[in-house]
Amino acid sequence: MSIDARQILIAPVVSEKSYSLIEASKYSFKVHPRAHKTQIRQAVEELFDVKVLSVNVIKVQPKPKRRGISRGTKPGWKKAIVQLREGDRIEIFEGAGVV
Repeated sequence: MSIDARQILIAPVVSEKSYSLIEASKYSFKVHPRAHKTQIRQAVEELFDVKVLSVNVIKVQPKPKRRGISRGTKPGWKKAIVQLREGDRIEIFEGAGVV
């Protein structure tokens, strides 16, 4: 399976927890469901020109939701937390710190 680097990283994860991890040089991304750690590492290094030390992958489980009498499910997705080398930064996360 060959996936382009831009297809592997779908979007950055925007949450209080993800922004608190930035201080420790850890960045969170929503990734392609079939991407593995090596592909995620290569995609981050290629797109942002940084050195990745480690990659942790989490499968976020689907959640049941209800609105009135109609029931549904929010889809599950795959999240990657990427730790960068000391001194490396990803610019898309800058300027959006949690107060």
